[in-house]
Amino acid sequence: MNISHILATKGHAVTTTTPDRLLGDAIALLSQKRIGAVVVTGDHEGVLGILSERDIVRALAQHGAAALGRQVADHMTRKVVFATRDMTVVEAMTMMTAGRFRHMPIVEDDRLTGLISIGDVVKHRLEAIEQEKQSMLDYIGTA
Repeated sequence: MNISHILATKGHAVTTTTPDRLLGDAIALLSQKRIGAVVVTGDHEGVLGILSERDIVRALAQHGAAALGRQVADHMTRKVVFATRDMTVVEAMTMMTAGRFRHMPIVEDDRLTGLISIGDVVKHRLEAIEQEKQSMLDYIGTA
């Protein structure tokens, strides 16, 4: 199973923000959308970075409440690991686990086409395991 299966179920919508947005406004967006990260984009849907809950905690620890008035660009993760639609779910899970991050933008031809979370990946992997189990039980039952 590959990432395109996750996107087919989840959809391609991605909440984004700009690097000049204030951190406090980005936090409000995360809260409103009930999400854990936003992709920071520039012109032509190019990915400049990602702002996650972890980035926000670091910003608050370093700058206190003053961080809320600073720009997203000051606190976003700039080195973003991307996936493609053709990447397998296991590959994505491995990359996310090794890199210790929970959100991965999907990029095709330098354009943002989706976003997956570790929750999405685990959910689809568990579904695949359950299907494998059922196939084995069906096979054993007919043998």
